[in-house]
Amino acid sequence: MDETTPPLSSPPIGILRRLLRWLLISFAAGSILAITLLVGAYLYVAGDLPRVDTLADYHPPVITRVLSDEGAVIAEFARERRIVVPVERLPEMLIQAFVAAEDSNFFAHSGIDFISILRAALKNLKAGGIVQGGSTITQQVAKSLLLTPEKKFERKFKEAILAWRMEKALTKRDILYLYLNQIFLGHRAYGVQAAAENYFDKNVEELTLGECSILAGLPQAPSRYSPFRHFERAKERQKYVLKRMVDEGYITQEAADAAFAEELTIRPRINAHIAQAYYFTEQVRRYLEESYGKEALETEGLTVYTSMSVNMQQAAQTAVRDNLHDHDKRNGFRGPERVLNAADGETFLAEQTLTLREEPFQVGDLVDAVLIGADNDDLQLRIGPYSGHLPRTGAEWAGTLRVVGNTVPPTRSPERTVKNLPEGSLLLVRIVAFESDGRLLLALEQAPQAQGALVALDPQTGLVKAMVGGYDFLQSQFNRVLQARRLPGSAIKPLIYAAALDKGYTPATVILDTPLIYKETSEAGLQTEWKPKNYSEKFYGSMPLRTALAKSANVITIKILEDIGVSYTANYIHKLGINSPITRDLTLALGSSAVTPLELATAYTVFANGGIRIHPSYVMKVVDRDGRILESIDQADFPDGIGPGQRLISLERERVISPATACLVTNLLESVVQDGTGVRAKKLDRPLAAKTGTTNDLKDAWFAGYAPQLAAVSWVGYDLERPLGDSETGSRAAAPAWVAFMQAALQDVPPTNFTIPDQMEFYPVDTKTGLLAPEDSPSASIEIFAPGTAPTRYALDEKQPKARDFFRLDLEE
Repeated sequence: MDETTPPLSSPPIGILRRLLRWLLISFAAGSILAITLLVGAYLYVAGDLPRVDTLADYHPPVITRVLSDEGAVIAEFARERRIVVPVERLPEMLIQAFVAAEDSNFFAHSGIDFISILRAALKNLKAGGIVQGGSTITQQVAKSLLLTPEKKFERKFKEAILAWRMEKALTKRDILYLYLNQIFLGHRAYGVQAAAENYFDKNVEELTLGECSILAGLPQAPSRYSPFRHFERAKERQKYVLKRMVDEGYITQEAADAAFAEELTIRPRINAHIAQAYYFTEQVRRYLEESYGKEALETEGLTVYTSMSVNMQQAAQTAVRDNLHDHDKRNGFRGPERVLNAADGETFLAEQTLTLREEPFQVGDLVDAVLIGADNDDLQLRIGPYSGHLPRTGAEWAGTLRVVGNTVPPTRSPERTVKNLPEGSLLLVRIVAFESDGRLLLALEQAPQAQGALVALDPQTGLVKAMVGGYDFLQSQFNRVLQARRLPGSAIKPLIYAAALDKGYTPATVILDTPLIYKETSEAGLQTEWKPKNYSEKFYGSMPLRTALAKSANVITIKILEDIGVSYTANYIHKLGINSPITRDLTLALGSSAVTPLELATAYTVFANGGIRIHPSYVMKVVDRDGRILESIDQADFPDGIGPGQRLISLERERVISPATACLVTNLLESVVQDGTGVRAKKLDRPLAAKTGTTNDLKDAWFAGYAPQLAAVSWVGYDLERPLGDSETGSRAAAPAWVAFMQAALQDVPPTNFTIPDQMEFYPVDTKTGLLAPEDSPSASIEIFAPGTAPTRYALDEKQPKARDFFRLDLEE
């Protein structure tokens, strides 16, 4: 050191003391200021905070569930798919998994975990962004139930205050109950029960450790860690959850390894019952919304017990769809849906592969397939990652299929017997089988252009057991059972014959089937003629009423209608349950008044129910989230009487015709099945009463009928009315669906004869005259009569048997 440089000296002790005092004063002032600001902020926001004690009455939006008569879930309506479960049902390992992953100090802190906040802040600073949150489970509950989701410091401050208050007011188990029922876990699932159903098709009590750890990994980012869409990411997150459980001492490393190695079956939540019941459940939804409002429907967790039978609904859906496919095939193959070039084909298959991962197909499903080649025996196709073959022997209905190059135009004309089918054609196929070599056995289909409908009722109660309003609800929500008014053709005849029976006709009454001409002069002086004819365009002379209905004779029905009166018949038809306007002229005999399938089914149930008209009903009982019955068809559900907000659903029953008339119509309709146009139903080998319906231009085809236990109506037609095709009558186009449905619906129901009232009378009659005949007469037939209506004369006593005729036709010009 230079001798001239003065030595460094320490600051005076006084200066250090003043500096220290200043620092202490500044710290104290800062602390007081900070405390003042915190207290001020607390007082500022505390008065505006929600009350924590409201959480004791946890009332979140929950699912309204619609159940079939077997108790199966057929529909759900909700804004948030949540199923609230008590904490007692939650497995301990599920709770531990969520706590370990989301808030390891949950059982120790008082709502705010300052260590976790500091740890998260350091990680976020290190990462240069938000990668970890410091909110506790309690804070998450506060944010979800009491605050808005906005990302502001004020909201975080409120969240911390509410979390502290919640810890004072609620137990840890209470907070877990709120958290595990409230949290969003992806794919519209709120709460662990809904998530367990969504991902594993299980209740929470049935979850394994591996499944619990998958669910516990979802809260941070449900879409990112979805086991549906990102299984590998979900497994990585699961590994983290299991490690945290080991670190917290909840499980051993061996248990964690076993859980991670556990084979998980992720089941996409597909409820086949729901898809097959869309038309029915949509009608139920409308009823509930009208009765309780949309808010209650989507948030109040109603349980709705309906009349629908899952087995019958499945049978109805299958019958309608298969019948429409068969009808469409009879009209010829229209070519591929479209033709894809090589690049578009690969793109389509790649996208299809992703879709099939979430929604795998099953045997019987209809799927789009890409044509890639052919040999003499099979067409070769691809569906996503699968290869399939379609035997030519199963596709004869489409004609001769000639596979050509991708650039050759496909044949679109159904009339052509040889069809060009380019490689790259997109074809609709049915999955027939999964073969042992991994290939798919396929059958050629095409989307039907016609529509169909089927409705089935319990004739004794009016409860709707099945309803199919069209080929596919997702393509068309128009419910043809309820909304489509179509001409019933000959299916209206049993209603006219019932009116005639009440006017003195009997099943043995003989009428002449002869030509008719009706002339009419318009106001302008123009003369027109109407010459009604039978479907066969032949006339058969005299025949009894029974045969006339069995053979669906048009001319005889017109004669009967003219005799008993159009206005009388129209009023009679109305009282049977047809509410649509009735045409008041003689064309009514040919079904010129449009009706809905449900109206026609209601009218037919009058005959099946001994003359009593019922009103169709879908809902049997509605229960609120607390178990209180809001409405029911059963008086016994209200042992203390009907209270406020409750009502008894009345299954109205009204006698509109006599038991004798109903019995006669049923007996006549049995002959339609045994000997007439309804003979297709004879294969069921059980007592059935039914009638076909076909309009003159073949635009509508019907089959309506019933067994003692079940009534059903089947309809087929085009929405934009046009002929169904040559010979596409009610027997050919509509009856197969009815027969297939009734065969499946009644397979476990023992055959039962129709009830015959005690007062009914039986006599042998001569079918040519309608008069009595000796029992040993070869022309005698045993006929049924209402009391006092049987003939009193014998055919042998009549010198010239006369057919009952009401018309004389002068053919001279």
